[in-house]
Amino acid sequence: MTITSPSAAAPLAVAAAAHFRARLRFETDVSDVAAALDTGEPGFVLVDSRGHAAWAQGRLPGAAHVPTATIPQAAPELLAPGTPVVVYCWGPGCNGAQKAALAFAELGHPVREMLGGFEYWAREGLPVETDAGVDRRVPDPLTAPSTVPVCDC
Repeated sequence: MTITSPSAAAPLAVAAAAHFRARLRFETDVSDVAAALDTGEPGFVLVDSRGHAAWAQGRLPGAAHVPTATIPQAAPELLAPGTPVVVYCWGPGCNGAQKAALAFAELGHPVREMLGGFEYWAREGLPVETDAGVDRRVPDPLTAPSTVPVCDC
């Protein structure tokens, strides 16, 4: 990494601030989604964009199931125009949430991607719903604090 002079660093700092501000407009994480859902009025519809087998394996409680390929047809029937949406898919190794977010954005919805997807939701010990009910897994200490429910970041 090259050290830049203070006069050259100022434009880089401005560009960096714009970059990270934009990311925060379009991305969220599992802790922030969980906190918003806990209020009872999150201000968005949570959408699981995975296929049917993945949905059956486990999902976030309260999520709507709208597989990515069905969004153009299903979303207008499910959501009022302009309804804010948070989408998730499997996890960081999958770009399904990005594809779903693009589909919702193209329909005119403000949309954010939940970083980490279902994988990090489950790994952080947050509630996972199946047809058998709701359960919590033991938090993975590599992804979640072991003594407090949030990371305070």
